Amino acid sequence: MVRWRSLSPLWPDVILAALILGPLFAPFLTASNFLFLPKIAQIIYTMGDHVCPQPEMGLMVAPPWKMAVCMRCYGTLAGVLLTRWWIQRSRTGREWYWLPQYGLGGFFVAVVFMLFYPLEWALQHYGIWGYSNWIVFPFGAIAGLGLGLLIMPLLYPKQDLIPSIPSSYNSNNKVL
Repeated sequence: MVRWRSLSPLWPDVILAALILGPLFAPFLTASNFLFLPKIAQIIYTMGDHVCPQPEMGLMVAPPWKMAVCMRCYGTLAGVLLTRWWIQRSRTGREWYWLPQYGLGGFFVAVVFMLFYPLEWALQHYGIWGYSNWIVFPFGAIAGLGLGLLIMPLLYPKQDLIPSIPSSYNSNNKVL
């Protein structure tokens, strides 16, 4: 009989789902004007204001209300979601995208990917190009990919499959 040594925790998935769905649902919650839903939307918008450098550039999904974050930040979440999907499909934790197996080199690859976020923001800030969702989303997704490749192995450690052998047996299958 073969079994996994550890099961994946649920709390990172719940947090990732809230981070992905919150900015998208906030405009609809605000537009509903139903009981406490606009208050929940206000909390989401406040969080977006604190984490996003350009929340005013959010995508208009329920006019006149925009998403709580810009598409660069949402692209980052999409990159993290992609790495979560890869980690879920992983069997042993030895696939090419598991950066811990590369040591310090894998860490630097993740950091270079994460630097795409501030690189794009700086290029926009210094006038190399203007804001465009078609530009900021891929840069955010690359940064999210780096972030996900760095943190997912910590949140979802995979260990090789091990046989389930009781410790009371020695190699000759005799009881000690």
